[in-house]
Amino acid sequence: MRHVVGVVRRIGERGGGRPVRVGVDGVDGAGKTWFADALADALRAADVPVVRVSVDGFHHPARERYRRGRTSPEGFFLDSYDYAALRREVLVPLGPGGGRRYRTAVFDHRSDERVDTPQRVAPDDAVLVVDGIFLHRDELADQWDLSLFLDVPFAETFRRMAVRDGCPPDPQDARNRRYVEGQRLYLSTCAPAQRATLVVDNTDPTAPALRPPLPDARPGR
Repeated sequence: MRHVVGVVRRIGERGGGRPVRVGVDGVDGAGKTWFADALADALRAADVPVVRVSVDGFHHPARERYRRGRTSPEGFFLDSYDYAALRREVLVPLGPGGGRRYRTAVFDHRSDERVDTPQRVAPDDAVLVVDGIFLHRDELADQWDLSLFLDVPFAETFRRMAVRDGCPPDPQDARNRRYVEGQRLYLSTCAPAQRATLVVDNTDPTAPALRPPLPDARPGR
């Protein structure tokens, strides 16, 4: 974590007096929220102001998320989140030339209702830490000053989610198909381990290990 904090601070020193935008990506159950919270705590301990946001505050309504059916992997990958709102309310305002006014959420997926969160102003030296799945999609990949991909096998992530959420622990269980295949679609389409600035093996969350991103071998890249 100290290495990541050091990288963030060096980017901030070169950033021209604006917030540094950090994305923490990974499949469901990879430990994104824990890692992002730990990073935010480490930055605050170093007297760095932090803006903490989760992509879960930018869901689409259920009618949009499930318009292809409740078991559709394509629907999970393509329809879950309102990326235009995330860019408009958070990433662009805290980016180059942005006005620094942001909102941390626009939608509550539990109640399936929009939320009117107050607009806040970020200090110029703040670090934005966003956690969530699919953060290296084309709509978002160019918005990060630093991005991390937490690499964890599905066998481990579903073991964790079985404890956390009560889902079947076997990734091959038919009830998990929407999520496993949707995330495989993301991995093959967007290659987050290649797009990320840093890749973290988070199989053992008590000992996360940095490794370099792989070369992006996709056609046209």
